[in-house]
Amino acid sequence: MRIRSSDPIFDQDLSGFDVTAHLRAARKQAESRGLDDVLIVDVDAHHYETDNLAQILEGIEDPAIRQVALNNYAYRGPGAVLMDQPGAQDMGGRVARYLARRSDGDRIAAKGGNRDVEQALEWMNALSVDYACLFPTPMLLLGMHPQVEMEVQMARAYNKWLVENVLAQNDRLVSMLYLPFNDPEAAYQTVKDFAGYKGVCGFMVCSTRYKGVYDNAYMKTYALLEEAGLPIGFHAGYYWNDPLSSMTNRFITAHALGFTFFNAVHCANWVVNGLPERFPNLKVIWIESGLAWVPWLMQRLDNDFRMRTSECPSLKRLPSDYMRDMFYTSQPMEMVNNGSMLKATFEMINAGTQLLYSSDYPHWDMDLPSVIWDLPFLNDEQKKNILGRNAQRIFNLPDIRPQVARAGHEAFV
Repeated sequence: MRIRSSDPIFDQDLSGFDVTAHLRAARKQAESRGLDDVLIVDVDAHHYETDNLAQILEGIEDPAIRQVALNNYAYRGPGAVLMDQPGAQDMGGRVARYLARRSDGDRIAAKGGNRDVEQALEWMNALSVDYACLFPTPMLLLGMHPQVEMEVQMARAYNKWLVENVLAQNDRLVSMLYLPFNDPEAAYQTVKDFAGYKGVCGFMVCSTRYKGVYDNAYMKTYALLEEAGLPIGFHAGYYWNDPLSSMTNRFITAHALGFTFFNAVHCANWVVNGLPERFPNLKVIWIESGLAWVPWLMQRLDNDFRMRTSECPSLKRLPSDYMRDMFYTSQPMEMVNNGSMLKATFEMINAGTQLLYSSDYPHWDMDLPSVIWDLPFLNDEQKKNILGRNAQRIFNLPDIRPQVARAGHEAFV
């Protein structure tokens, strides 16, 4: 595979692409820091369901929708089935792993392995990740699909494919399954049907949608999750066609702001409407929004709450107190020049117990475990909590490291 540039001298030849070689610097980082001896749980990693879309579409339960989806895929490609977004996250092909995964899958298939499982294990071994929580990628925009039934059918087909073809094959791969949130009844049924599957450690709402989390129609789903001891996660995303985001004219602006908009709104609604009081044992995780928005929202809500407490009659504490009980994933870590700001953010969210490491691999803005390990204001205990122990506790994961004698992490392959 050849990726062309505006000047042929900068063209890239991806023939023979190998993730192990691609991530050799990451492997050196892991070894130099002794991270093979630290439990690392990656709470936000991605695979591309479009690589297996034909197989997933065959699993759509509604026969009419299945045939339409298969025909659209055959004639017009994945974009006709899922919601495409403008913007070149792969920098026009310069982030090689985006496109190279396709030919890389052929290399894995030639060895006789499960493509999705082996691809995940290769990058996990390079980063010294023990567990990876896998999410879809293009499907994260299905919350904006104008046909609610399409989101429901795709969610069920994808969840079934994932648990049977990926999660069942390896103990190191887990997932918070996709909740078709635009249909409250379908979301409830999804939890009932899939909660007991191997590797299902929770359920995920794609935040990019126009649905209020406070709607009474969702309460029985929250209650079911709380009873089952399974967390609910809200995975951020940008939507350039959103009326507010559409005022931006560069991808960098749409991305920097868009990944905070929806999560900030959902989080504010969750707190102000007293859901932490109604479901005190339900663990809530905010995913892929970074951290800078959290202190901002804490201060805004606390300030207004003191002036308008009558509008939040169910709250017994400040909004920020409830937010400090929630969980947040680290990526993208805002590595600001003012280190005291980052330290203050960690203190405001009680990062030692509430922050969860995530890489967001293979995306262009991914973070290695060293992003956490190298922070000078954390002690070793806090680093180990953030990198793995917090997630282990939330997802009830066994520590799988003692089962294998480690040899540079290759023993996990």
